Parts: sequence; C-alpha cells; structure tokens
Amino acid sequence: MVTLRFYEELNDFLEKDKRKVNYTVKSSPGQTVKDLIESENVPHTEVDLILVNSNSIDFSYQVKDGDRISVYPVFESLDITNATKLRPLPLRLLSPGGAIFILDVNLGKLARYLRIGGFDTLYSNSYEDKEIAEISARENRIVLTRDRDLLKRSIIQRGHWIRSQNAVLQYQAVLERFDLKNSVSIYSRCPQCNGKLRQVDKKDILDRLAPKTSKYYDVFKICGSCGKIYWKGNHYYNFIKMTDPDIQYSKQ
Repeated sequence: MVTLRFYEELNDFLEKDKRKVNYTVKSSPGQTVKDLIESENVPHTEVDLILVNSNSIDFSYQVKDGDRISVYPVFESLDITNATKLRPLPLRLLSPGGAIFILDVNLGKLARYLRIGGFDTLYSNSYEDKEIAEISARENRIVLTRDRDLLKRSIIQRGHWIRSQNAVLQYQAVLERFDLKNSVSIYSRCPQCNGKLRQVDKKDILDRLAPKTSKYYDVFKICGSCGKIYWKGNHYYNFIKMTDPDIQYSKQ
C-alpha cells in the first residue's frame, strides 16, 4: 500500500472523500508514479512536483510499498528550482514568443478571447483529440480542454483542464493559471483567424469603412492573414472591462 496526497487545485479531479486528505491505495508491481497518479484521474500535465518520502522524483519513478507520495500542481510563478521539476521551464516560457495554445472543440469562445488578448491560439471545431495532441507536441502548445482524458495522452506534455463553463471566467483563469496578466497585448491578433494585426493607414482602407466608422475613428489595424479591419470601438473597451479592468493593456 502507498499513501497519496494531492494539493491545491489537483483536488478538483478527485472524488469528494479523497480531497485534501492522505489516503492509501494499492499499486501494481513496476507501476510508475505517473501511472499511479493518472489512475486517480489526475492528468500528468497538471502536475509539476512529486515528493516520495520527502524526496523529489520524476514521472518514471517506480512506486514501492510503503511510499508516502505528495503531488503538487504546476507552479507558474513560484520558484522550485532546487526540486526535481517535471518540466524545465514554466509553460508560458517554453515557446520563444511566450505562451501559445491549442484548444479543444468545446472552447471556441475562449479561443476568441485569448486571441483578442494577443495570445497565439489554435482552434477549430473540426479538431479531433489525436490531432490536438500531435500539434501540441510538435509546436510546444499548451492544450486547454474541458476533457480531462485528453490530457492523459502521453504525447501531451503541456496542458490544463478548464473548470468553468463561462468563457469570461475561463479567460480570467487562464491568465491567472499561467501568470500572463503582464503579457496581454489586446488586439495584436485577429480574433477570427489568429493572424497578426498591423497598423494600416486610414486612407488605404477608406473604401471599406462604414460612414460612421470613418467619421469617428482614425486609427486602424488590419489582419495580415484574412484582411479583417479592427479599431478601438466600444468592443475594445468592453472587453477590457469584462475580463479584468486592472490589467495594464498595451494600446499600441
């Protein structure tokens, strides 16, 4: 028998009688700690630190009878340098341009919000789980999903289970979870296609603007991929107010 304890938000994955307590489980001969953790319905992508008998270990450790195992969630803003971390860097730093995401088919509205916030976000309602996993592994993208079983695929090293069904709360939770509040750059990406936006002279798009838009606005951006035009209308400020009025957004 081994003793298990999960900490903080990892308790969200457990049955109620196992939350926030030490409890014992059986382990199989040769079973790795990764397999044991996922047998308790906790995806390995949610874990950043494992202590066995007070010593930090990695996922390949083979569980022994009598082990006392403590499992901790990913620490994005807490330094645990001296422990055996299960990934070399915080997830937001694993890609040169910062945190980049791929979302499952249930998170279309969250994908739009992340793009508005300036985050490179792949989404398609035709993605299958296998395709999401392969893209995540190939491009170092963080998988965001409402399906915890998707995160148990061994090929996925970076992911997060989205708890809420409300898109605004989902967006706020992602910023908090990955320590991204200072990385937001509103309307630097196209909410429709994820392309990068660039400044465009008003005179060059005048024939595409509605009369009132042309009259009241002078600064515009255009998507380099799909050609959609954006400006800082009410939608811009409503998004800031809706998601987090305390964030210092770049207005370039």
